[in-house]
Amino acid sequence: MIKGLYETHIQVSNLENAVKFYTEILSLKLAHQDENRRIAFLWIGKGKDFMLGLWEQKGDLQTRHFAFTADKEDILNYSAEFLRNKNLKPYNFLKNGNQQPMVFAWMPALAIYFNDPDGNQLELISILEGEGKPELGVLSYEEWLERTS
Repeated sequence: MIKGLYETHIQVSNLENAVKFYTEILSLKLAHQDENRRIAFLWIGKGKDFMLGLWEQKGDLQTRHFAFTADKEDILNYSAEFLRNKNLKPYNFLKNGNQQPMVFAWMPALAIYFNDPDGNQLELISILEGEGKPELGVLSYEEWLERTS
């Protein structure tokens, strides 16, 4: 019955700034904005495939994490540079100081992280072919290739 996740919602401190970030920086499309309720809905992908809801919240925000699906080649070849060009800091969980994508071996999936202006943790992710190898943990894409080839 369940075929996928259609939408998710996050809290933001300033609705206009958040809409600007997600539309101008990440190229999502504004679907609807309700000034009375201080919410906005953004389309992700083609047409009406997926939706992100932005809810303005005064006071303490409850930051969240969610991931955008991306092509493996785009993550490998363009993501870190794209994010830095948008004044965003890409990061991974490798603890080696680089800003390159990593592989979650249990899935397996290639991923890179960055934060929105409110501290919500965003991810670009691409599921890799093949079986997961949980024993490998989190590793660089190069290490993944070496250990699975």
